[in-house]
Amino acid sequence: MAILNAFEMLTKPPAQLPSMAAVFGPDTTLRTWVISALSSDGDVTSFDGETVRWSDLRDDLATASLFDFDGKRTIVIRDADKFVSNHRPELEKYAANPGESNRFVMEMTTLASNTKLYKAIAGDHLAVACTASTDKKLGITAANRRKFLCNYVAKRHGAALSGEAADALIEMLGEEIGMIETEIAKLALYKPPGETIDEPLVREVVAGWQGKTVWQITEAIATGNAAEALLQLDKLMSGGQRPIALLPQIAWSLRRLGMATAVVEHREREGRSVQLEDALASAGIHRPSDIQQSKAQLRGLGRARGKQLLPWLLDADLRLKGTHSADGRDRFLLEHLVMRLAKAAPQK
Repeated sequence: MAILNAFEMLTKPPAQLPSMAAVFGPDTTLRTWVISALSSDGDVTSFDGETVRWSDLRDDLATASLFDFDGKRTIVIRDADKFVSNHRPELEKYAANPGESNRFVMEMTTLASNTKLYKAIAGDHLAVACTASTDKKLGITAANRRKFLCNYVAKRHGAALSGEAADALIEMLGEEIGMIETEIAKLALYKPPGETIDEPLVREVVAGWQGKTVWQITEAIATGNAAEALLQLDKLMSGGQRPIALLPQIAWSLRRLGMATAVVEHREREGRSVQLEDALASAGIHRPSDIQQSKAQLRGLGRARGKQLLPWLLDADLRLKGTHSADGRDRFLLEHLVMRLAKAAPQK
């Protein structure tokens, strides 16, 4: 059939659902919604991909539902990354000639596009990529992500959401749909039915204590107070914030400091003098109060630390979406980044 992104699958599903599907990607909420959409027409039987073997599935894949004569029974392998690695030949053979009595769905974090299994599923069945990160190959843009939040996620809670509000949620919370949906559900309580959740409301409500705590983290990093930064980070994570959603919030101001440092470095290499205020303006910091605060933070970090901000933040982002995406490893990575940023800043 095709490869779709989750936004397409959930808003405009194929008229005919396939007998086999792969649901993959880093966003667990999107994966859950897609699997629910794929299994809405019959019974569902789930297996744990960490423990199930192919021999455990043979009878189930050949047996139709005993209770639902109108729909297909859906067999779901949860967390199927290990299962796929262990049974790739069997899966490739099944993909070439799947049974018609059931729908076979595998849920996994990743599915390499250069494998025979991926090509077989994407070519003859259905592969659904579950990520909110923009990706031209998958057809995910900032525009259709915004549309998905406004037209699908908000409507799940009987709410209306403006495009500017959707963009603000992405900016403040990152790209994890589950975290954004939770905030939209809260925001829906602030507006009567029919009224639109706008950007000012998002910034007022969502920023709240979380925004203050993120600010305290960046301040502690700039002054070299690693203990305070870790304490405030623990408050956010204990309150339900996940590291992959916290990193964009922490990185937002630090990235601008890194960009300002890069501007200074570039102009100095060209033999041109530069005022720190001009470099901060080039990085998007314009208000006098923000400029003064950022100058103090850069002095606290120092030139050497400022030069490392952009590569360190990029490295952390890539690791959180890859090698350190699992629970526990993601927290370790974020705490390590905070320690790394604050450790060498001069104490005051």
